[in-house]
Amino acid sequence: MNGENTRSKPLTRKDFLRYMALIAGGTITVGQYTACTNKTDKYAHITGKINGASAAVGHRLRSGGFPTPTVTGHTNTVIVGSGVAGLSAARKLRQHSIPFTMLELEPTAGGNAGYGENAYSAYPLGAHYLPLPNPDNKALLALLEEAGILTGYDPDGVPVYHETDLCFDPEERLFIHNRWQEGLIPQLGITPAVAEEIQRFLAEMERLRRVKGADQRFAFDIPVANSSTDPLFTALDHISMKTWLHQQGYHSEELNWYLDYCCRDDYGADAGAISAWAGIHYFAGRKGRAANADASQVLTWPQGNGRLTQHLLQFSKDALLTNSLVYQVSRVGEKVQVDYYDVKEHITKGIIADHCIMATPQFITHRLLPAMTHATAFVYSPWVVANVTLDEVPASSGYPLSWDNVVYKGRSLGYVNAQQQTLSATAPPKQVITWYLPLDHLGAVASRKYALALDHAHWVKLIADDLETAHKDIHRLIRQIDVQVWGHGMVRPYPGFISSEELKRAREHPYPNVFPAHSDLSGISIFEEAFYHGNRAADEVIARS
Repeated sequence: MNGENTRSKPLTRKDFLRYMALIAGGTITVGQYTACTNKTDKYAHITGKINGASAAVGHRLRSGGFPTPTVTGHTNTVIVGSGVAGLSAARKLRQHSIPFTMLELEPTAGGNAGYGENAYSAYPLGAHYLPLPNPDNKALLALLEEAGILTGYDPDGVPVYHETDLCFDPEERLFIHNRWQEGLIPQLGITPAVAEEIQRFLAEMERLRRVKGADQRFAFDIPVANSSTDPLFTALDHISMKTWLHQQGYHSEELNWYLDYCCRDDYGADAGAISAWAGIHYFAGRKGRAANADASQVLTWPQGNGRLTQHLLQFSKDALLTNSLVYQVSRVGEKVQVDYYDVKEHITKGIIADHCIMATPQFITHRLLPAMTHATAFVYSPWVVANVTLDEVPASSGYPLSWDNVVYKGRSLGYVNAQQQTLSATAPPKQVITWYLPLDHLGAVASRKYALALDHAHWVKLIADDLETAHKDIHRLIRQIDVQVWGHGMVRPYPGFISSEELKRAREHPYPNVFPAHSDLSGISIFEEAFYHGNRAADEVIARS
């Protein structure tokens, strides 16, 4: 794969509708599927809306034609983008008393770590948890301590986390053979040979978690920049995770399904489309510990990682200009000029600064700095995240409702219970669950195009039908479905990408005073990488100030 613009013949809308019908788990015809845009009685009671990144405004970058800015301001640093990387950079600049302005296209900050809320619960719009940080990730541990999530250290120096921030029991369950089991790795109905293969795989991941390269770095680490450059391990980037599994003798259907699930969960595509290095990193990169929890525990909140962006935002909210579409970044002598369109006032403005931090993904950055042609190597997985408000999640056979609820061989990734962390002694009047679907069965461009074109009625049917796999007639209990479409949800680490020259060049400074900062510069889209790049860019500004 050379980039997301390299694709086979274009897919028709009919092709796409057939694909979406398969996601819904049925064999309906195109005509029947299309008809659901006029809500049938089965779904007529379900309200809601489609949200998403401001695609219509953002696509103005393609057409250009912006007039010369009528207003020009001045500051030390402009931060373009207010996702986790931009917010992290802003925090560090504020701690060093360096003035800055942050420009954001959307009405709110946070990117795919944003959140929403209704009368019953807060809920994530994207990322919904943070694994326990690695012991050497001191900057992230300090952030969590600052936010009151990490409450101290035991006598051995192991972190202690606030109990209400650790995921409550029950944590995970899998619907398999028409009942729920505890945990996401298939257990019910598997043969002894499959059980042995799964144990062998997990033991190998544990070994790789500890192993170091010839440079004495961990083979797999977080941030990615700390990982070993030993060719023994980096060569894994040039084959797919599925190829590596087969080479190592992992052939069982159950284990291969689980690995597909994991890759789709973190990267938006299955193991056949993801680099073996990235697939193994999912397991071996994490080495977190807690004095009061198992190493496999995660930190989570009703609003997902919105809890973390809420904390970060306090350092920049007075410097944040939302509804601001940056359309050009250019040098002006020894300074940099950032031009943007004020979406509310419908005028163009400019800021002249000593520095600029580009906390934007490469598909945006290359339009602001056209010389950055390597952006064509970056592929972004489109996603749909839906928050479903219902009377209750109906009980079904087996393990009880958990934080993470997944269906074996399901097209979606299942749902998380947004109210899992609620401390109330009484049951909520309504429940809110967050449903996740990576659009990975077509090329990224084709999936993105058609997903953005579908109306709310289509999504209601797809989501309700998917939930009915494990919860018969759940549509009767659903009151509202709010859909979030992420056209460029996360960077996809396809084979060869993480070790590519294109990715290396993307980390270089386009100008001496312009600093790239985004999680896609790691080839892996997780909170820790965005936080790392935001801090790194801020450090470079501080060194020049």
